[in-house]
Amino acid sequence: MKTIDQLLAEGVSGKRVFVRADLNVPLDGTTITDDGRIRAVLPTVAKLADAGARVIVASHLGRPKGAPDPAFSLAPAAARLGELLGAEVAFATDTVGESARTVVDGLADGRVAVLENLRFNPGETSKDDAERAAFADSLAALADVYVGDGFGAVHRKHASVYDLPARLPHAAGYLIATEVGVLKKLTDDVQRPYAVVLGGAKVSDKLGVIDHLLEKADRILIGGGMVFTFLKAQGHETGTSLLQEDQVPVVKEYLKRAEEKGVEFVLPVDVLVAPAFPDMKTKAPAHPETVAADAIPAGRMGLDIGPETRKLYASKLADTATVFWNGPMGVFEHPDFAEGTKAVAQALLDSRAFTVVGGGDSAAAVRILGFDEKAFGHISTGGGASLEYLEGKTLPGLAALED
Repeated sequence: MKTIDQLLAEGVSGKRVFVRADLNVPLDGTTITDDGRIRAVLPTVAKLADAGARVIVASHLGRPKGAPDPAFSLAPAAARLGELLGAEVAFATDTVGESARTVVDGLADGRVAVLENLRFNPGETSKDDAERAAFADSLAALADVYVGDGFGAVHRKHASVYDLPARLPHAAGYLIATEVGVLKKLTDDVQRPYAVVLGGAKVSDKLGVIDHLLEKADRILIGGGMVFTFLKAQGHETGTSLLQEDQVPVVKEYLKRAEEKGVEFVLPVDVLVAPAFPDMKTKAPAHPETVAADAIPAGRMGLDIGPETRKLYASKLADTATVFWNGPMGVFEHPDFAEGTKAVAQALLDSRAFTVVGGGDSAAAVRILGFDEKAFGHISTGGGASLEYLEGKTLPGLAALED
């Protein structure tokens, strides 16, 4: 895999360099609520611009259905990129049409442009190879060189991620190089004890990584909505908590395998419950109560790990050498149910471990809850990509960058 430094050494001045970034930032209307993914691609974009390249930044945002949708425009991201670069960033109002061609043709050396949301074109995400290839051809016509730096999308077989690199000289950007280097520390050269903390809503989203980590990790800590499927698998009632009944047999098998392999599986001993899911708009008090994890009352919904579990999880992370965390412990966006996620984040900081926050909601929680990002070993920009890498899967976007 060619690095961006090798590409720069070959010279990029005057060349049109297509940077596939991940600018899939959360928006409140047109206001960006977390610009972490934009900041993550800054080193690559700035270095290319400083070297005199004509930088074309492209990304997806959200899940528009193959057609323009103002709610998913990348215009706010382009404006924020310009602010962070301290230079004007041109914006094309389409992906490969007249606006894109005009904006790219008008780029001077060392300047940057952003194309509109790639998913406004159905060819970007098409499962039809020919349709995807046709869109990749149109994108390739805009550029001379390709740089892959959208780690959050490398697990997708999309035109700009998988097909386009085959059509242009290509290299990996700084972000992808960093992400892959970190993930190798979690798979090929693990310092032990190695603990994994998994949360989030659905256990089905994490089954593949749990299966793989049963061969790698020393202990696995579970929280979030997915924990109630584990509690059900142990024979406990879960009230009205989120439950994937169809996954209970699989979870039982994983708990059995963990015991056989000597992997410590740690589940909550207490949880915070409320009569219903909290009002996320008003953030009105939800009046939670703490109950034992094996005694959740009927008509109550579990929404966070409890205070004794916070202490337990902190103790299980204190002596670790490596920790990977993906998924919040509860509904952290509501103040009544943020303490479990806060406790895990703080436990990572208090440990002497190499700590990796695996993207997605975990990365958002770190920022929203006010933690210093730099205090963690690494905060990934790609939750799904990180998990699939740890599952041992081949990621299309990484395979496409190999020489």
